[in-house]
Amino acid sequence: MLECVPNIAEGRDAAVLDALAAACGDSLLDVHSDQDHHRSVFTLAGPGLRDSETAVCALAQVAAARVDLTAHEGVHPRVGVIDVVPFVALEEDPDIAADAAAAFALWAVEELAVPVFFYDDADPKRRSLPELRADAFTKRTPDIGPAHPHPTLGAVAVGARPPLVAVNCWLDTNDVLVARRLAREVRELDGGMPGVRALGLLMESEGAAQVSMNLVDLPVTGVQDAVTTVRRLAGKDDWEITRVELVGLMPRAELERCSTEFRAWSGLEDRQTIEARVVARAQTQT
Repeated sequence: MLECVPNIAEGRDAAVLDALAAACGDSLLDVHSDQDHHRSVFTLAGPGLRDSETAVCALAQVAAARVDLTAHEGVHPRVGVIDVVPFVALEEDPDIAADAAAAFALWAVEELAVPVFFYDDADPKRRSLPELRADAFTKRTPDIGPAHPHPTLGAVAVGARPPLVAVNCWLDTNDVLVARRLAREVRELDGGMPGVRALGLLMESEGAAQVSMNLVDLPVTGVQDAVTTVRRLAGKDDWEITRVELVGLMPRAELERCSTEFRAWSGLEDRQTIEARVVARAQTQT
């Protein structure tokens, strides 16, 4: 089964979000929206091997028609409306994901006239998403498509990668400097944990700071290790994690690596796994 996890730069307009979800059809497993990030993460998979490729094209068409990057404000970095489109081969040949990424990129250029940057396994140079964000349109020109951003859609980052987990740690403070310090301490770029990318953000809607992490090398650094490290570091200054928020879904194998105590404290459950959602969808279709 081929998974696709497009990130769309819209997290506030309920009517637009409903239209985006409807476009995904039966391939939609999960939607996670956040008004402060002003972003939504759609998890698409199957039911057929290639169905997520069709679904992400339909989603992108609605996003292109309904979302305008020039009016966008949010705490999460982005290069475009259809900001990130990663393909993930679940228990399949990884080349399937790279092929799907290449096909979607060509479609996006031809149908939407947006420039495309490749990252991870879709990029022959294996450049990362953070590198792409830092260099797009400055040190780096698009890999295919127009040389300049689309006036309302910006650009698209298209990748192929192994499964990752995106998780947010909410803190009992509104001091964004605390969150930024914790992010620096845990992220690999600054000498922290391998495979951890992290940002410290202020979530104005709830008056709280947040450490937002992507765990991109799960065999090396899993959810429990990353979150408990943030918890330990925060505790040194008497701050606490008030909520652990999973963005999208996680592989069941990663959840099973977590201890019973951690799962009880964090609130992570089996229903938040990719496998559980696939089973639930199959049950609703019978």
